[in-house]
Order: sequence, then structure tokens, then C-alpha cells
Amino acid sequence: MTKILVADDEADLEMLIKQKFRQKIREREYEFVFASNGRDALEKLAQHPDVAIVISDINMPEMDGLTLLHRLNECSPLIKSVIVSAYGDMANIRTAMNRGAFDFLTKPINFQDFAVTVERTIHHVAHLQETLRAIKENNILKMYVDESVLNFMASREFENALTVNETIEATVVFMDICSFTSISENEAPDTVVRLLNSYFEIMVAEIVAQGGHVDKFIGDAIMAVFRGEFQLDRAIDACLAVREKIAALPAVNDHVAFKPNVSIGVNNGEMISGNIGAASLRRLDFTVIGDTVNTAQRLQSVAKAGQIIIAQSAFEQVKESFNCKAVGEVSLKNKAVPMVLYEVVG
Repeated sequence: MTKILVADDEADLEMLIKQKFRQKIREREYEFVFASNGRDALEKLAQHPDVAIVISDINMPEMDGLTLLHRLNECSPLIKSVIVSAYGDMANIRTAMNRGAFDFLTKPINFQDFAVTVERTIHHVAHLQETLRAIKENNILKMYVDESVLNFMASREFENALTVNETIEATVVFMDICSFTSISENEAPDTVVRLLNSYFEIMVAEIVAQGGHVDKFIGDAIMAVFRGEFQLDRAIDACLAVREKIAALPAVNDHVAFKPNVSIGVNNGEMISGNIGAASLRRLDFTVIGDTVNTAQRLQSVAKAGQIIIAQSAFEQVKESFNCKAVGEVSLKNKAVPMVLYEVVG
């Protein structure tokens, strides 16, 4: 619904507009607000901040239309104005257009022309609002994304990459903040989010430092992926650093008594990398899926606070680089055969 303010000192104009646009009003496409002069219009705008269009006569008592137009440009630059003037009053019409009026109508009002002008102004306002949203979203994106990534996103290479689905060799890590659910159930939402984000900042920094990337945040857990040379070693180095940094945090943070710790599962192998989601919702995640990913999550689910759990296949690859100890055979969800697991000690 578009809200339109009409400023005119002619009392019968309100009745005429309500008659001519009764169907639009009844179907809630338009809502009209009426003011008797420029000063009254400013007061009505304060009461109705969602007004999109102002249609104003030029000659009104107390405050004329040109003064109102000047005030609108100062306080509400997104509102578009249509000026109404007597036919042939070209000097005032030129002044109004120079002050930013979108269009003008002449008296006596031709309501067919009035309707077309209103529709055209509504489309213009909608375009401005859409452009403004895009600018805001772009500025927000720039806050969180490196400029080189933005340049890549604008390239043909990026468009092609979105359609590429492939099998890759990678290492997946699931890091969960232990017992954080108790905090989310007992503290204020702002406190919960602020505290969780402070932990995530620490964890993400160590993941990125080892060349990994955060695939997604899942509640109070992080899923990270490492690719390339020495991927498993780098993933475990990141896990050890995260465990150390989180364990070193104070027991009281942001006036909340909570000693944070992490449980971590690490697994490597083949997985499918692709753009997965629902295009109809415009929700697509470029992510990894497969048994290797599912197993990493299962490993995290059996890890206790402070533990980094890996499968035997990973242990065989890193046993000369890291100090590990056997956990033994463990039955994992949806796994027919128990798996031999190890804990990375240091």
C-alpha cells in the first residue's frame, strides 16, 4: 500500500479524490492523508512517516507549496513531490522543478492525468527504495568481505564457479562450544549473541590463520573446511589453537558465569562440493556434503569438553606429527560398524 499526502486548501478536493480513487482505497492500494496547508502537511508527515508521495498546491495559507517543497528536501529527501498549480503559472512550476519536484499537475485537475501521474511517481519511489536497499546491502557486504572477493564475485569466473559441482579431497572440522545451551536458555538475547560472537571471533581467527574457511555457523558450532597441501595437519593445528585460546578465557565474561570449552571432531577424505539449496527461495549455500562430512559431525558429538577426536584413518596420517591417544571402538550414529577413534592430545 502506498501512502499519499495531499496538501490543498480547497475543501472539496478531499471528497473528489476519495470518490475518484474509492476502489484503490477499498483495495488498500492507496491510503490518502489530507492537509490544508504546508504547515499542516509537515505535522501530518510527522504523524505518518511512511508517506511516499506528497501532492501539494502552490498557493496555500500559512505555508505555500514551494516552501513546503524546500522543507521536504531538508527533512525527507526520499519523498517525491507532485506540484499542483494554475495552468500557465510557468514561473512557479519552474521553481518547483528546480527545487526537486518530480512532476506537476495543472488546475482544474484532470483526474485521469492525476491517476497516471500518481502511478508514475509510485514506480519512481519504488525504484529509489530498491536502489537504496541495494546500496545498503552492498555496504554491509563490504564490511564483511574482502575487496578482492567482491571483485571476484562480479566476474564471469564467479558465475561459472556457482554452477560447478565436484568431488574433492578435504578435511572437515566441527567445533562446538560445550554446554552453551544453558546460557541461551537463561540469559538475555543480547548477552547470548554478544558472548557467542566473541567466542566465534577467536575460533574463526585460528581457522583462517591455518588456511581454512568457515563453511557455516550451526547454532553454537562452527563447520570449517581445509583444502590443499597438509590440510589435515593444518586443521589439527587450528583445533589445538582454538582449544587453547578458548580454555584460557575467564570463567566470568560479560557478567555471565560460564567457563567455555570446545569439543571437536575432525575427518578427512572425499566429499562433494557444490551449490546446494533452493533456488526458488534464493537460498543457496556453496558447501560440502557426504559421508566424510557426516562422520566429522558424529566425531564431534562423541567428543567431551576439551577433546579433539579423529578416526583411525586420520591417526595413521598424523601420528608422527601429533601426540594422540587411543579412545577405543565407539559406535557412531548411522554407522553399522564401530569405529576406532583417537584423541589428539597435543
